[in-house]
Amino acid sequence: MMLPTFELLEPKSLDEALAALADGGGTPMAGGTNLLPDLRARGKADGRFISLSEIGELRRIDHGEGRAVVGAGTTLTDILRDPAMPTAAPSLVAAAKVFAGSMVRNAATIGGNICYGSPAADIVPPLLSLDAEVALASSRGTRTLALKNYFLDYKKTAKRPDELLISVSWTLPEPGAANLFHKLGRRRGDAITVTGVAVTLAAKEGKCSKARIALGAVAPTVFRAKDAEDALLGKALTEEMIDAAAHAAADACRPIDDIRASADYRLHTAHVLVRRLLMQAWEQVT
Repeated sequence: MMLPTFELLEPKSLDEALAALADGGGTPMAGGTNLLPDLRARGKADGRFISLSEIGELRRIDHGEGRAVVGAGTTLTDILRDPAMPTAAPSLVAAAKVFAGSMVRNAATIGGNICYGSPAADIVPPLLSLDAEVALASSRGTRTLALKNYFLDYKKTAKRPDELLISVSWTLPEPGAANLFHKLGRRRGDAITVTGVAVTLAAKEGKCSKARIALGAVAPTVFRAKDAEDALLGKALTEEMIDAAAHAAADACRPIDDIRASADYRLHTAHVLVRRLLMQAWEQVT
């Protein structure tokens, strides 16, 4: 099906884009890897679109003073090509490697994947496991929001209509910490996530000092399993403790049946993947 006709603005700077959003609104479009298929499927376009592809200041990766800052227009291929990213965000690199196919990775942006709000967004569990924050800009100024507070409900976010997500940032993992991701899909490439899990673990004196468990595609939004995290803190982890935490993580899921998997299968895989990654992570940090 052909794309419907739609109005497309092409600002050359962030200020121009924010002015366009303040004056008449519109839907920001970066790589378009989600929005264009949606337009084609609907056969009609509502409102106008604001292309972000010409705004170079949105495409950057900075590592300095213990913190990584990634511009919203940075592509998944940019993430994979950055030599420092395997240390700055091992789980994010693992997610980028299994993100669609190479042509999509060349166009899809980190900001677009977050803003689309899909519960199956591949890069969001890794970013949640890293305690990432997003910077949101409008003509009124810029605010910073913890990513864990960004997703409100299915494809509903805290981003206001006149705001652009301009960057995502996180504190670099402490030395010795483990940060892992696994995506379960129906095939190795070009597959939408059935269950996605990212974990971060750190240990001090043989006890768990930090635990982050983020799950995707098993609830209306990507989320952190806080009860499961709390169950691990301050303890010298055993296989039984990790299994109990994995059950707690699965209990927090609210999956649906769809064409890719049943809800029961997603619950089973959430437990299995959380358990597996926590076991691997604990072996790395102790």
